[in-house]
Amino acid sequence: MLHAKGRMLSLRTICAALTGAFLFGFGTLLLKPSSYILDIQDPPAHSTIFSSQSYVQGPPTQRFRDNLRNDTKYITSWGSAGWTNDVMSYANLIYLALITERTPIIPKFLSHHIDPSAPPFVFGEVFDVPRLSQAIGVHLLEWHEVKDPESQVVDDLGCWSVWETVQYHNPIPEPRRSRSQNFLKLDISWTQTPAWVELTSPSERDNHASFWSLASLGFPEARSKSLALSLKNHPSPQHQVSLPPDDHLLCFDLLYFIGAHHTWEWELDYSPAWRFVGQHMRWTANIERLADAYARRAMNVPANEPTPPYVSIHIRHGDFHEQCNQVAVDQCFAPLSVIARRVSEVQEELRTRKGIEATYVIMTSDESDPEWWSEVRALGWTWVDHAAERTEEIYGKWHPVFIDAIIQSNGAGFVGTLRSTMSTLARRRVQSWHDGATRIIAWGWPGADDH
Repeated sequence: MLHAKGRMLSLRTICAALTGAFLFGFGTLLLKPSSYILDIQDPPAHSTIFSSQSYVQGPPTQRFRDNLRNDTKYITSWGSAGWTNDVMSYANLIYLALITERTPIIPKFLSHHIDPSAPPFVFGEVFDVPRLSQAIGVHLLEWHEVKDPESQVVDDLGCWSVWETVQYHNPIPEPRRSRSQNFLKLDISWTQTPAWVELTSPSERDNHASFWSLASLGFPEARSKSLALSLKNHPSPQHQVSLPPDDHLLCFDLLYFIGAHHTWEWELDYSPAWRFVGQHMRWTANIERLADAYARRAMNVPANEPTPPYVSIHIRHGDFHEQCNQVAVDQCFAPLSVIARRVSEVQEELRTRKGIEATYVIMTSDESDPEWWSEVRALGWTWVDHAAERTEEIYGKWHPVFIDAIIQSNGAGFVGTLRSTMSTLARRRVQSWHDGATRIIAWGWPGADDH
């Protein structure tokens, strides 16, 4: 009995001790501020993702068609806007690949808003293609894996023109051509898409096409019915060949103005292109580590300490002054006092919702006025000085933009500029990747961001 009783007391003691330890640990967890850790992943040592060789005949060929498999259908498009807009266009392309069950072929990025002399930049050197493929369950090919970049062979190809159909505000609508086609030695014959691909009324200035209307052109019934409509066709510029849109390699011109239900859908929470593709487009480990090093230097973080949580800001001025109409620029753009108010809101939300003290603030902007930057410093904020860092000289003309975008995306919180797609993507990345607090600043007239 004593043995049994002693055993029972022992069990009770053990249970009480375990319960106390659990409650103490749980209480400590509740009181402890949320950690802030960057999710930088190296490629797996033994890749479990798809091999490119499973989706092409072999190494890059002189003619792209010689490398396409007969049992696989493909889809492609080309960028011809600023880098951020092209990122969104390529995500739209990949989403179309998902819903048409085709393999996307992604082109390189071209410099439009940076410097025309900057060479094309490989998609997979800034975005982690294996991680993206694994996340969405679809393999991505890049054009340099299909056709030899040094090939001088000109390939004929028939493609659909979305731009010609939806951009009614252009005096003479025509296909949206891209310099990528010249680099790839593609001689394209364009066929205008049917009017029913439009998502919005022709009376709207920002006309968009519908994802599923475009997707239907990748299937036999809609394709054959559309080609029976005697749609406008443009012969290829070099060989003057009129070709129907290719079915093996379904191709479109610019895929930026595309939506499932609404225009400018990347701004909306349900955006399928963002949910199923965009949020999975993570940076490569190498370029993310490089941007982290820049951020740490800007914040003067000692080498033996982790990167602290910070609030990133993106303020676009530059060509936005063209949208100020009759309002003076100094009254059109939000003053730094308004930006500081939004930063304080983000910091307070991080403090109350997540227990994070984000005292560091990193500004990114195209503003060129030295006095404005002096006022930024007076607020106690910092920024990356790419001229002092010699970023272009060391890494190339693309890297200042890449580094700024990565720093924006890795803030614990973010404050951005209304109607800037760079701010849109930064906001969505901070929300999705870090469960961060975000604000977007309205502008255009005095008091536009009052609330």
